[in-house]
Amino acid sequence: MLWGTTGTAGSLAPAGAPPAAIGAAGLTLGGLILFLSARGSRSLPQRCARRERWLLALGTLAVTGYPVSFYPAVARTGVAVATVVALGSAPVFAGLLAWLTRQGRPTARWLCGTAAAVLGCTVLVLGPQLAGGAAPMDIIGVALAGLSGLSYAAYSLIGGKLIAHGHPSSAVMGVMFAGGALLVLPVLLCSDTHWLVTRRGAAVVLHLAVVTTFLAYRLFGYGLRHTAAQVAMTLTLAEPAVAALLGVAVLGERLPGASWCGLGVLATGLVFLTFPDGRRRGR
Repeated sequence: MLWGTTGTAGSLAPAGAPPAAIGAAGLTLGGLILFLSARGSRSLPQRCARRERWLLALGTLAVTGYPVSFYPAVARTGVAVATVVALGSAPVFAGLLAWLTRQGRPTARWLCGTAAAVLGCTVLVLGPQLAGGAAPMDIIGVALAGLSGLSYAAYSLIGGKLIAHGHPSSAVMGVMFAGGALLVLPVLLCSDTHWLVTRRGAAVVLHLAVVTTFLAYRLFGYGLRHTAAQVAMTLTLAEPAVAALLGVAVLGERLPGASWCGLGVLATGLVFLTFPDGRRRGR
């Protein structure tokens, strides 16, 4: 639910605000808050084995890759297409990466549930465009959105693996996101920052930092203690469904019949994935 506001919030930034700088600003402040509020985050690198430190470094790079690719993708393709490509590709990447790294072979249940959820998410979000005719696709924007999905899957798998090794979820997320904040800081400092001192710009960054980074990832880290990362990736496809329903209920938006059908397929896929396996810890 919290992540469902990311693309929309970014699109409400002042005109002329660089898309990559919007994501960098939210990650910089949010990563700092995550790090400072997490117990044990300062001593985590010392408590990690050498291989785990490499995983932390790789997770930090993956965290950095998400905002610097997703927000430019939104600017080039729009919120709907960028969200579908990023979220729709993330479960697929997570399953493939988990298989390649021997963290778990995709099960038939996961494959069926993920396929239905991805299909439903695509029809739900792109329903209005499909009803009004297809618009030309920006290939670079789609590639950037795919890169953000890969980044999302990578740091989720790494975070889940470190948490499974017994490290506190808040500390793992705090260290990875603090490192990501340091890496994206030059992106922010080298861009036009006048929009940051405006009321709207400050509100957007505060929302991205507190709501969609700090609070959302604290909850996500806790969830990874009980759920396999590749399953968690599919469950986050509920994000565009929540955003669509809020748009109808709160903003008075209207969805075509195709979108409602997609919502039904998405819900079916998520239910199929979580029951009865939702009572088991993912392996």
